[in-house]
Amino acid sequence: MANLVPRITVTAAAADLIAQLQALHGALMFHQSGGCCDGSQPMCFAAGEFLTGSNDVCLGEVCGCAFYMAADQFAYWQHMQLILDVTPGRGSSFSLEIPLGVRFLTRSRLFTDEEVQLLMPLQVE
Repeated sequence: MANLVPRITVTAAAADLIAQLQALHGALMFHQSGGCCDGSQPMCFAAGEFLTGSNDVCLGEVCGCAFYMAADQFAYWQHMQLILDVTPGRGSSFSLEIPLGVRFLTRSRLFTDEEVQLLMPLQVE
């Protein structure tokens, strides 16, 4: 059987930041809501600090951290692989990276027809 295609991946820069945050805060999780403004950017929390529910889906893990998205936002993004990245600048959220002068962001690319057949399954909360 072919390898499954992840719905969420991470850049090297974001992986380095996640490792730094894990050293400071322990286990982490991500959530990206369908809200406006900063609510539409991925936010990093200590694991369990943000309560997920029936309107969230787990796209998979990055660096051992579950990545959740609001189901209504996922409806728009379901045809794309999300790429967790980091950029300089301060968002105005409660995400753990904010005091470091950087923020996470989501990039994306369309899945190929072949990849769609091999997508990792979603985990619905």
